[in-house]
Amino acid sequence: MGRYFIELSYQGTAYHGFQEQENANTVQEELSKALTIFYRANFELTGSSRTDAGVHALQNYFHLDTDIGIDSKHIYNINALLPPDIAVRSIQAVASTAHCRFDAVARSYAYYIYREKNPFMRDRGWFYPYPLDIKSMQEAAELIKGYRDFTSFSKRNTQVHTFNCEIMESRWEEFEGESYKLEGIRNWTREDMGVLVYHVKANRFLRGMVRALVATMVKLGRGQIGLSEFREILEAKDCTKADFSSPPHGLCLERVWFP
Repeated sequence: MGRYFIELSYQGTAYHGFQEQENANTVQEELSKALTIFYRANFELTGSSRTDAGVHALQNYFHLDTDIGIDSKHIYNINALLPPDIAVRSIQAVASTAHCRFDAVARSYAYYIYREKNPFMRDRGWFYPYPLDIKSMQEAAELIKGYRDFTSFSKRNTQVHTFNCEIMESRWEEFEGESYKLEGIRNWTREDMGVLVYHVKANRFLRGMVRALVATMVKLGRGQIGLSEFREILEAKDCTKADFSSPPHGLCLERVWFP
């Protein structure tokens, strides 16, 4: 029996997350239906990285085991059966021991904030038309790299053995009045309309972690808390201290890293 990694991209607006749920449409459900129709067989899919309802991905993975010969030449046919907001990008035969979740060594996310009304980012970023102290937010992003326990930035009722994460990258990128290409929206170049992007890469993430980091840093940027208070929230190990109010549609899983 062979094992295959299926790489896909999706706009998460219409879905209740990546992996299958009862009574809710998900990316996994749509891919399962397309595979079943094309191959006339049922498959058990294992997902790499969970994303919440409304969150997007440039790259995410499932793996499956099957005796059926699955080939990259079938990508066109599978994509024809998928909704327009989901696309299979590659199909790769891998070792029988390869695991798309446990073998991943890192994941990177980007969170988009736009500060001038922009209809093209309505469902791809957080519209936040208020002044922000970017320098303070950048200091907080740098501070994050010095910590490992992110209990304060994990939603409650999360079944994990540890809240420790190794942060490899944490920074804000600001575009102001210049032409650029949005990294999270490939092949789309235009005049900037006031966009902030938070880039973060880690060996693992907790449930709601990136959105909580973003929302809490925005409070800092608005002057509602200071850098010392942000540090206290990091060290408190109490999720009631952080802000989880950033909307999901600003978040994009950009890459899953394998050895």
